[in-house]
Amino acid sequence: MKNSKIEVSEGTALPVMEAFYTIQGEGTFSGSPSYFIRLGGCDVGCVWCDVKDSWDAAKWPLWSVDSIVSEAMKFPSRTVVITGGEPLMYNLYPLTYALKENGFRIHIETSGAHPFSGIFDWVCFSPKKFKKPHPSIYEKADELKVIAYHNSDFAFAEEHASKVKPSCQKLLQPEWSKKENMTEKVIDYVKSNPNWKISLQTHKFMDIP
Repeated sequence: MKNSKIEVSEGTALPVMEAFYTIQGEGTFSGSPSYFIRLGGCDVGCVWCDVKDSWDAAKWPLWSVDSIVSEAMKFPSRTVVITGGEPLMYNLYPLTYALKENGFRIHIETSGAHPFSGIFDWVCFSPKKFKKPHPSIYEKADELKVIAYHNSDFAFAEEHASKVKPSCQKLLQPEWSKKENMTEKVIDYVKSNPNWKISLQTHKFMDIP
């Protein structure tokens, strides 16, 4: 029998902070019913992170890939969003292969700070200043979502936009705690730079858990 460290390193068991069925609140698929799998563990350390409890992977139980898929099968939507924490800390091939075998459309939300792994239908890349993205993320990204927390984030957004593929959707999202200040600036920036769109955290406006 394999020990837990080997299972995690191989991706056959993963620390799951929470898994829940809800409505995707932000990004390209905002408004879509989705099953979220939030993995524990993150070494990026965003100061404005709203799930800091996810950072310590050791706090969360290990779920086998089979048990993760079994729980996802209980809900009517066949869209799964793998998030974190930082999900690319783990080998995601076993989980995504099993989900795909069971008919799921698979999305990921990642800072791109680790080498890419897994089979995905949609890759949301949200780079952070706190840890440089791994080069493997740029060709995979279907959506570039940059959080606007500070005025310097517009130049930061353009830096990463220059590296993704032309078909990648480019979104600017006001950081929730700064929305009073940053929303107007995001609106003005997108009006002047129409290759960008606005993403809002609609689940927070609508109080959707």
